[in-house]
Amino acid sequence: MKNQKADYEVGMVGLGVMGRNLVLNMASHGFSVAGYNRHPDKVEALRQEAKGLNVCGADSIEELVGLLRKPRAVMLLVTAGPSVDSVIDDLLPHLEKGDLIIDAGNSYFKDTNRRAEKLAKTGINFLGVGVSGGEEGARLGPSIMPGGPQEAYERVRPVFEAVAAHVNGEPCVEWLGHGSAGHFVKMVHNGIEYAVMQLIAETYDLMKRGLGLTNDEVHDAFSDWNSGELNSYLLEITSHIFAKQDEKTGKRLIDEILGVARQKGTGMWTSESAMQLQVPTPTIDLAVAMRDMSVLTSEREEASRLLLRPIRHFTGDRKDLLVELRGALYSAIIITYAQGMALLAAASVKYEYHLDLEIVARIWRGGCIIRASLLEDIRAAFLLKHDLTNLLLDPNLSQKVMAQQENLRKVVGQACASGIPAPGLMVSLAYLDGFRSAWSPANLIQAQRDYFGAHTYERIDVKGTFHTEWED
Repeated sequence: MKNQKADYEVGMVGLGVMGRNLVLNMASHGFSVAGYNRHPDKVEALRQEAKGLNVCGADSIEELVGLLRKPRAVMLLVTAGPSVDSVIDDLLPHLEKGDLIIDAGNSYFKDTNRRAEKLAKTGINFLGVGVSGGEEGARLGPSIMPGGPQEAYERVRPVFEAVAAHVNGEPCVEWLGHGSAGHFVKMVHNGIEYAVMQLIAETYDLMKRGLGLTNDEVHDAFSDWNSGELNSYLLEITSHIFAKQDEKTGKRLIDEILGVARQKGTGMWTSESAMQLQVPTPTIDLAVAMRDMSVLTSEREEASRLLLRPIRHFTGDRKDLLVELRGALYSAIIITYAQGMALLAAASVKYEYHLDLEIVARIWRGGCIIRASLLEDIRAAFLLKHDLTNLLLDPNLSQKVMAQQENLRKVVGQACASGIPAPGLMVSLAYLDGFRSAWSPANLIQAQRDYFGAHTYERIDVKGTFHTEWED
């Protein structure tokens, strides 16, 4: 290893599932890659798997850097948080001015800003890059969301464009903006992912406990829906899940999985950022909350005995109810994307990212977890009106939502009557009704605030701020 020529185009620190597969992806497209991991067994596993490809495993950070042609480009795919800072600190003594570090993990965007500022003082370039697609995407083509100095991105653009997923000949990667733009977009991607997964899970619950469908019937329903307007990666894999048999018990695997879903932080960061920017994202917020609720297993088991109320099965024609469920899910998913894109629009202004949301929709069409046919409509909406602040103001998408809103109302009503929790669907409907309501009861809230705290209020008939002595 020590005699290898310093001629590798990209270095990779972190050879877990994503890092290893991205190395193999790059090498399969003709790029030379050197990889390092602090666990030697992962380096050896890469050497074995990459036989025949222009890949070199390094036994230390110093050796990795020594294998790279100048100016060097080193990509990190390590756990977000302190691990990223630790690797950067390990790299710095071996790098030179003009070298490039690429953080391709799920880092918090404010950490990305801090790291970029720190590295800029040393003359080292830094890109914060969101990568979505999981294990399969990393190997066969992910969606890539780069942010940082555009000139730094241009250095690795040929690599990224080659390894990214392609849709209609277009690579699912493009420079998004300066600073932490890439990691912010990836964070919102994950927030949307949380919400859509929650909506699908609620729909499954309504099928299972509301309609009494078998796993085969649930599989058939999701498979059928995926062939139409709901076509998406998440719906596709959902249909496959219900057909999977457990090798241990012979039963369907879905019935052997504990109903506990924890979170790693990106959904929570999305909600926090939305609140800081004062952009309502209730479906995303609710999805985060319900993951937290799922963890409360002992409390939920006790509550199920104490707060007893039997589930009431849906009544009516099963086919009609499935049509209503399909429409409810479709409209709620559009509403979810509307919330996420509205957050990106606000962040673009606040943080001066200057995002082109048509580009965001375009690079999400392939490779990523939230890829869906719907993104073609979303892309078209931003092509029609570049500065669109909310997708529900787009003529096409608003028509699609309103065409299904009665189905959403019926499903929410059925869920309430049956006692089956469907909070994601409920809050999506509430968002729709709140957003389309020209009049708001917040006038009462302002009156209350002025009453107890002299916070003032605005009037309908006269501009300015006013205060009333309410107890006179």
